[in-house]
This record gives sequence, C-alpha cells and structure tokens, in this order.
Amino acid sequence: MPRYFDAHSHLNFKQYGADRDDVIARMQDEGVWTITVGTDTVTSREAVALAEGHEHLFATVGVHPTDWESGFDADVFRIFAKNKKVVAVGECGLDYYRLKTGDQRQKTGQEELFESQIQLALEQDLPLMVHARPSAGTMDAYNDVVDTLTSYFNTHTSKLRGNVHFFVGDTDIAAKFLDMGFTLSFDGPITFTREYDEVVRYVPLDMLLAETDAPFAAPEPYRGKRNEPVYVKEIVRAIANIRKEDEEEVRRTLVENTLRVFHITL
Repeated sequence: MPRYFDAHSHLNFKQYGADRDDVIARMQDEGVWTITVGTDTVTSREAVALAEGHEHLFATVGVHPTDWESGFDADVFRIFAKNKKVVAVGECGLDYYRLKTGDQRQKTGQEELFESQIQLALEQDLPLMVHARPSAGTMDAYNDVVDTLTSYFNTHTSKLRGNVHFFVGDTDIAAKFLDMGFTLSFDGPITFTREYDEVVRYVPLDMLLAETDAPFAAPEPYRGKRNEPVYVKEIVRAIANIRKEDEEEVRRTLVENTLRVFHITL
C-alpha cells in the first residue's frame, strides 16, 4: 500500500534527465507512488516505459490541448492504452490561457482533439485525466469542458469518468464535475495562497486527490524549485489543514481515492 499517491506528475519530462533515477529512488524510500502523464506521442511512450520499469509508477497517454496542431493518431494511442500500466487517457481537455480572442480555429482544434480522447477512453474503458485552464479572470475553459463532458455523460453515464487535474475553479464549477462523478485534484498553490481554500473545503473528501504536477508548481517550502512527487506530502498536509481534518485520515483517504478512480489494484 502506498503511503502517498501523487495523482499527476511528469517524471518523463526533460527536467529529470540528469537525476531521474534518484528522484524515483526518493519516492520509493518515502512510499510515494505516482501517475506519470503523457502530453503527446513521445512523452506518452516515455510514460509507459517508465511505468513498466517501476512497480510504483503508472502512466496516462494523451495529447495536451495546446499541442492540438500535432494531431491525434488513435491507432497509436489505442496500442498505448492497452498496456496494463496505463490507467487513464490524457492529459486532455481545453486550455484558453494564451488563446487569442476570436481564435476559433484553435478552439475548434482543441475541442476535436478532446473529443477524440474522450472517445478512446470510452472505447478502452479508461478514466480521463482532464486539463482545463481558463483565460484570466474567467471560467471559460471549465464551462466548455463541462459542456463537452455532459454531452457524453448523458449517453454513457458512469462509464465516462476521471479526474480534473490542477483544479483552480470555483465551487459552482466543482459541483458540475462532481455531479458527473469526476474527482478534483489540487496542487502546490494551495500551500501558499488562500484563494482555493473555499473549494478545497467544499469538495467531499472522497472526491479529492493530491498531485504535484511535477516538475511544475512546487509547494512551500520548495516554491521556486523543481517539483518532485515526494513533495505531495506538503499538499496532503495543506488539504488537511484547510479542511481542519486529521492529517492521517486525509492521507489514507486520498490514497484510497486515487486507487479507486484509476482502478489500481495492489
């Protein structure tokens, strides 16, 4: 049984090129498991290879929305998805953070890419690892992701499932995902800003996950440094403190949640 489970990291990224084995060894020493997330064909293949080589690593395969122009080869990703260490499709979704106003071509491209991955997840009976990043001061990407998922949920109900990673939405948006059975995961920023406290308290404990999104967004006291999956301990501690709940109970429940959502058996 893992002591901690980082639900979303990128150990396949170049930031770990010099010391990846050391990072993984630290995880093993601390009882930290993680899901290594693919963002295109190359990193998805790397995620699978890492997962195959380590008992405490798992993989997702997919194409990030900002890579929409690279396309999506369903046949290649179907092969990836059949690997026993692949636990989700993604990260996939919509990202409007740097979208230029009126750029309908990119919006359409992202939407088509997202739907292709939803269809693969349904076909392979896998959950989704959802990415949604709205433009500044809005919930636009979240609203569009909800609309897209709802259209499939109305047909496929609970077969459509997954986690919304690095959640920075409000309680209204959270409720819409929760209504479809999607969990929400939180990251390093909850350790140094109080902006997300309300939604962290709002989400039922059994629908919460902890993640690092390593190498990005390191929590306190590592802010500004390269993030690592072992730092998920700080996020678990922050969730417990924000919710005013017993840290050991939160730790145990978040591990159980991750195992449940991604159908990981011990």
